[in-house]
Amino acid sequence: MIRVLVADDQPMARDRLVSLLAAEPGVEVAGTASTGEEAVDQIRQSSPDLVFLDLQMPGMDGFKVIETIGVDRMPPTVFVTAYDEYAVRAFDVQALDYLLKPFGRQRFQSALERARKHLERERKGAMAERLTQLLRTGRPPQQASEGERLLIKSGGRVSFVDVDQIDWVEAEGNYVRLHVVDQIHMLRETMKRLIDRIGPQRFFRIHRSRIVNVTRVKELLIAGGGEYHVVLWNGTKLGLSRLYRDDLQQQLTRR
Repeated sequence: MIRVLVADDQPMARDRLVSLLAAEPGVEVAGTASTGEEAVDQIRQSSPDLVFLDLQMPGMDGFKVIETIGVDRMPPTVFVTAYDEYAVRAFDVQALDYLLKPFGRQRFQSALERARKHLERERKGAMAERLTQLLRTGRPPQQASEGERLLIKSGGRVSFVDVDQIDWVEAEGNYVRLHVVDQIHMLRETMKRLIDRIGPQRFFRIHRSRIVNVTRVKELLIAGGGEYHVVLWNGTKLGLSRLYRDDLQQQLTRR
């Protein structure tokens, strides 16, 4: 999901952009602003993924907005203006695209697609960098206390499983299947409650029904078509669902 801020002092232009964005899949309008000051506040408060920014606004124009936020901290930006003489300067401040009013739906979609690809590249790079860091250090920070164990009841027997030894977990109905080295254990538990117990700092959701111990991850493979695979040290290859890719990215970058 791409969260977008629309900043334009003209109500009709602002509403049209909101309407166009609302019709696009995977896009959420995070907010609107009618002045440069409002745009700065919205960017700081809601941290949108993308900004459609009018260049000509009273009080604080689009360039001043970027200057106030800082070029390095400014979200990817598509400039929207009726004046073409600012195009060179717009790209000097790393604008993704430059929509010249009036523009049609096709031109708008072209700009949005460019933004999607840019954000996708950024997220892939950040995810790979974070995984590399985690693999290099061996474990993420703020890990739960070592030596924690889960009690497993099966066939009249009670055994214990060290949480640190769990490679990955998959949900199966009202149970979860724990893959521990060369053994499999069934535990009556929901995935959410299990994550709360064993620590979201160590275990990341890669699929609706799968989580993985990050200390067991060897590498992240980027396959064709934008698909990902998480490869564990024991050779197990697990698919990374598109649905949870962004969530995993956010979890990783917060660490």
